[in-house]
Amino acid sequence: MIPRYSRPDMVAIWAPETKFRIWFEIEAHACDAQAELGVIPKANAEAVWKARDVEFDVARIDEIEAVTRHDVIAFLTHLAEIVGSDEARFVHQGMTSSDVLDTTFNIQLVRAADILIADLEALLAALKRRALEHKDTVRIGRSHGIHAEPTTMGLTFARFYAEMDRNLTRMKTARQEVATGAISGAVGTFANIDPHVEEHVCAQLGLVPEPISTQVIPRDRHAAFFATLGVIASSIENIAIEIRHMQRTEVLEAEEFFSAGQKGSSAMPHKRNPVLTENLTGLARLVRMAVVPAMENVALWHERDISHSSVERNIGPDTTVTLDFALARLTNVVEKLVVYPENMMRNMNQFKGLVMSQRVLLALTQAGVSREDAYRLVQRNAMKVWEQGADFQTELLADAEVTAVLSADEIAEKFDLGYHTKHVDTIFRRVFGEA
Repeated sequence: MIPRYSRPDMVAIWAPETKFRIWFEIEAHACDAQAELGVIPKANAEAVWKARDVEFDVARIDEIEAVTRHDVIAFLTHLAEIVGSDEARFVHQGMTSSDVLDTTFNIQLVRAADILIADLEALLAALKRRALEHKDTVRIGRSHGIHAEPTTMGLTFARFYAEMDRNLTRMKTARQEVATGAISGAVGTFANIDPHVEEHVCAQLGLVPEPISTQVIPRDRHAAFFATLGVIASSIENIAIEIRHMQRTEVLEAEEFFSAGQKGSSAMPHKRNPVLTENLTGLARLVRMAVVPAMENVALWHERDISHSSVERNIGPDTTVTLDFALARLTNVVEKLVVYPENMMRNMNQFKGLVMSQRVLLALTQAGVSREDAYRLVQRNAMKVWEQGADFQTELLADAEVTAVLSADEIAEKFDLGYHTKHVDTIFRRVFGEA
């Protein structure tokens, strides 16, 4: 990804220097295990660790690969240049390139998952704080973009919290699923390498051995991982869309923080645009773009082919770097979001009590009116509000069919906002727990 949408810690996971360091650790730990088994001399295994503190020369590896046309062989050649060709002659004993590549890829995904988990936890903290802050801030709920019934801004934040909390669980599951390693040799039969080597390497690198690999680790694991990233991206967009709507000029119930000196438009100095959340909508598309290719990587020929390789070299860094940036940006937006309770109330009262129509409908049915007739009575008065700008309660009080079954006090009671927020505490306990 371009630096504009990247953060250094996640970028570092995918740097060539990091990749080659992981390759080295896999090879060195494998040599230790081989020495324990008596397959190679202990002195040779110890010699490999001479490269422990060496900074691998990426340019030199690229130079060798230009000749060999094989990245792992190029690295092994460079490693031999560092530790000595005789000392390094047992490196990669009984292994195949995918043992190194796949195990490394999973290590990188696990490290990326750890960052994403921390990102989600930070976002959850911000959402919870804003939910508690605005637990009782009443606003109009909308369906189809149209005024429905009252809710609270706190419930909006709480809804997003619950969704992201599910995503945190999904991310932890996805991390666990890709935290496997395979050092099983060609076609995965361990014919030329003992399973103990795989067990040792995995234990040293915080992985578990893949129960059964071919020449590659099964790609259904990775499909689930990238699908999870796609779901998280969609949840980011879900929040971003709500904020973008709230910032519309004719709504203006909330807006992104607008800093001193910030410019909204090159042509119109008055503009304050929701650029951050619009950006998040775009970034979510990029992350989801990787999901289908990851799914298609599951189906490989026989024990392996490399149709998955080019895909993963792109989607591994691109999706994790982008999602890391997006989560951090969203957390900042939520933390600094400017909320306008007065505008929320103004918007809710724009149609003069119309949003209380269901309460009146239910009251009529409870008073003995059929649902069909009750709906007709409420709708005909509601249409006067839509079309003539009338006051809903006033129209109901002037409707003889309504007042024949409901008193003025009974009608007035149906316009109490507190009725719609009486279970907010119950919902909050469900989302955030008793505390």
